[in-house]
Parts: sequence; C-alpha cells; structure tokens
Amino acid sequence: MSHFLDLLVASAAESTRGMTTGEPREPVRRTWAQVHATARRIAADLGSGAGAGGGVRPGTSVAVLAGEPAMIAPAAQGVWLAGGSVTMLHQPTPRTDLAAWAEDTVRVLDMIGAGLVLLGPPFDPLADVLTQRGIAFRPIGSLGASFEGDDPPLPDVPHDEDDTALLQLTSGSTAEPKAVRITHRNLYANLRAMVTASELKVDRDIMVSWLPLFHDMGMVGFLTVPMTVGLELVTVTPADFLARPLLWADLISRYGGTVTAAPNFAYAVLGRQLARAEAGSLDLSSMRFALNGAEPIDPDAVASFTGAGARFGLRPECVVAAYGMAETVLGVSFAKIDTGLEVDVIDADELEAHRRAVPAESGHEAAVRRFPLLGPPLPGLEARVVDDSGRILGDREVGAIHLRGEAVTPGYLTVHGPEATQDADGWLDTGDQGYLTDGTVVVCGRLKDVIIMGGRNIFPTDIERAAAEVDGVRAGNAVAVRLDAGSGVGASRRESFVVAVESRRAADDEAAELIRKEVTSRVVSSVGVRPARVVVLPPGSLPKTPSGKLRRAATKDLVSG
Repeated sequence: MSHFLDLLVASAAESTRGMTTGEPREPVRRTWAQVHATARRIAADLGSGAGAGGGVRPGTSVAVLAGEPAMIAPAAQGVWLAGGSVTMLHQPTPRTDLAAWAEDTVRVLDMIGAGLVLLGPPFDPLADVLTQRGIAFRPIGSLGASFEGDDPPLPDVPHDEDDTALLQLTSGSTAEPKAVRITHRNLYANLRAMVTASELKVDRDIMVSWLPLFHDMGMVGFLTVPMTVGLELVTVTPADFLARPLLWADLISRYGGTVTAAPNFAYAVLGRQLARAEAGSLDLSSMRFALNGAEPIDPDAVASFTGAGARFGLRPECVVAAYGMAETVLGVSFAKIDTGLEVDVIDADELEAHRRAVPAESGHEAAVRRFPLLGPPLPGLEARVVDDSGRILGDREVGAIHLRGEAVTPGYLTVHGPEATQDADGWLDTGDQGYLTDGTVVVCGRLKDVIIMGGRNIFPTDIERAAAEVDGVRAGNAVAVRLDAGSGVGASRRESFVVAVESRRAADDEAAELIRKEVTSRVVSSVGVRPARVVVLPPGSLPKTPSGKLRRAATKDLVSG
C-alpha cells in the first residue's frame, strides 16, 4: 500500500473518532472504523465488477456526483482501496441548465477517461440524463449491499506512490475543463505538512465544515485529512450553510469546534450574522484555528468577523491566513498560529511603478496597499520569486511565485491531453504575483489580472475592496476586469477597466446611478485611477466558480457583451 492508504487504514483500526453528518435535521455520528467497514464492502463490490456499471481495476478513474458527506466518505475510500482514482464532479444547482451541464460533464468524463460514475443524493434524478448520454453509473447507496454483514479482505491490488489518487477539477479562465493529477505521494506529503503546520491534535481537535466536497479545500482539507488521520469532524453541505449561515457558528458552539476553514467571503457573511445574533446565544471560545484562504483576504472583512464574534468568546488570534492551490494538493503556506491576521502595509507607488514592496511610512495611509502575511511555505515545499526573464529576485521584490516540493503535482489532464506542471528543475509557476519577506509568502494577485495604466501595475483586488465599501454593494460581489488596449485606427491604446458590482437596488435606476457614481469616487480616491464604466447588476448575476469564487474572465465577457 501507499503511505497515504497505510495511514488511512491504520487510523480506521485505532481511532474512536468519527464524523457527524445530517445536521441540522437528523444528526448521525459514525466512527471512522464504521466508515472504513463500509468502504471495505464498497471496495470489494467495485473490485468484483458486479453491478450494471461494471467494476474498478487499478488505474480506473471514478467520478462521484453526490452531495452527502456520509455517502462520499466511504465511497471515495472504497475507490482508493480498489485501486482507482476519485474525481468529484461539479454539481448542478436548481438554476443550472441540465442540457449544458450534461455536455460539460461528458467532456470532463471523456477527458479523465472515467470508467464509472458513482451517483448519490440529491442527484439521483440525474440518472436518466446519464443513461441518455450512455454514461455508466452506479447508485452509491447500493454499493456493497451484497457484502452486508461481512468483513471482506482489502482488495489485493498494487498502490504505487505515483498512482493517481485524485483528479481535482479546476475552473480556470476558459470554458475548457482541466484536472490536476494528484498522486498518492502528493496527497500524503501535503496532508502531513498541513497537520504539522496547523498543530492539529488528533485526540482533541474537532473540525467543523460546510465546504463543498467538489472543491479541494473541502475534499482534501475537511474530509480526506480527518478521515486519514482520525480527527473528529462535523460536516454539513454548502446548501445548509447558504440557507442559514449562522448554522456554521451554531455547530462550532454546540460541538466545541476547534478547527474550521472557508474563503474570505464566508467570514464576511458570518460576521454580519454574528453582529445581529442574540447575546449569549453562542459560545465560540473553543475555536483555535479558523483558516481563511482560497481567495484574496480582505483585512476589513476579517476584522468585522472577529469583532462581531468577540461577544461570543471568539479570539481574534484564531484567524489564520493561508495560501493554497490544487497544484500542491491544497496547502502552500499557513500564517503563524495564534498571531491573528498580520498585514504588510507597503508603499503603493513603489509597488505599482517599481514592483517593490517597500514598507510604508507612517502618515501616508492614503497611498498604501495592505497585503496579508501568508506564512512560510509548508514543510517540504520551497518558494522563490522570479522576474520576467527568470532571474531570482530578492526580499520584497515583486515577481512570479514559483514552488517546488513533493506535494507539487506532476501535471494536468486537459481536453488536449496531459500537460506538465513543472519545469526541468521541478518548479511550478503558480501564475501568482507576489514577494517574500523574511521567508514569508505574500500574494499580490494573479499576473493575468494585473491592470497596467500609466506605467502602474494595479491589482484588481485594490479596486474591488474600494468598490465593496459603497453602501448598497453586496459584500464579496465586486469585480474589476481589465479592458485590453485597443489596436484599431482611432482606438485608445491605453488599458482600462470595468467595475461590476451586485446590488439589490439594481432595478432602481436612480439608486443604481448613485451606486455607479459612488463606486467611481471610491476607486479614484483609493487607487487613483478611474474605471471606464461601472456596471450595477442584480444579485446572482456575477459568474462564479462552483466553489463560489468570482470569475473575472467570465465577468469580462458579461460586461463586454
């Protein structure tokens, strides 16, 4: 067996910890030993080739379309034990065009060479769609039924360290699908590094999560990690969180949660909910590690969250800024534990004109940029920053962030075939711009999103934070997108940008015009540049990834159309 599976099987045999699902309606707790027993029956079933959908052989790609963590956990483990790899498919929502979803899903399944789809609630009604498309599937609920009551031996299949464990779908900037190929070696390396960096205590920590399992933070961080090392887990679905965001805090309070994670927008949402919650209704004093990552971190949103949570015993030091990506399985760097969010305040002119992160002088608050310190690379990873010519840059010089280490994945699967992630020396170009300061990673933004105006390199997050301060703009729903310089006769050759925001007042022409004017004013005041246009859209208009992150490229198509 691989080191990853060795650890998973050993934890199942020794741990009395487990996972609680079904909140807030019908909570059910199962120990990891019980989950593993179900997984063994599923592995035996899949390995036998029984069932209409066929079986799993070493190297088989198995796609999973299900929403319930209680079903996904043993199913994923069963696929790994049978020698296959797992791909969590992007899930349709009530607003999804099922015909378009089916087309996209067929492309993904063809790209990964899927031999089987495992289907579970609430997506059982899609069985007809899969059948019409000729896609082999099996209901998760029926797996292992023929072995019920038995304790079948583990399948006798090889598990090499470089075998594929996960094919993590990425959203990317184009409509073409792509999957990061995560090996058993990658998974084990990053898993152990995150456990070390977060100082997890297997016998005491309790993880609480609502994160989607088709996203790497959910699937790796809040299912695979606790299942593999034997941590206690309380998990609900994203739909449960969106229906009642305060449920997240309620679960932390009732279960004594110590570890959680989410993108920045979710902390902003929860902060507003906590500000309105009844005094004494929650106890958040147990929380010691609230990871904030997966999208740019807004210090103001974090301050609002910790400020509102202080009434319920939340320690501001519990927030841990993090940097991660699927190309390293999940984690790249975690900030120091128990220090809270630390921000590097730098001179805006030096950053934009000279690509240097020079600490700002006091008294010049109007011309600064604030970037969270994201900590040193996790154990086993190393980072460097290079310029456009590949020259390695020094401390506080801004350039492209490169990573190297055992967790860095070997490549992608694309519709055009495999694609390597590493250069000849093993370095991965992350596509992010940033710098190192005393070994700490700081990310400024994505290279492809940088807006160049008047020789200045402007990061869209600065524009978006200014726009989000305007009354009426929905938190986390402001996007700045670059408009390339024109090339035709008489066209402007200067880059510009459009700001798109969502507001519940979008249908009111007078209110929308006021928002446009105020967004323009805030952006000019904060960043010193004027948007070509400000577009005010109704809620739900801005394109987002399946994990809830805003998609700039798709937004550009929307506002340019």
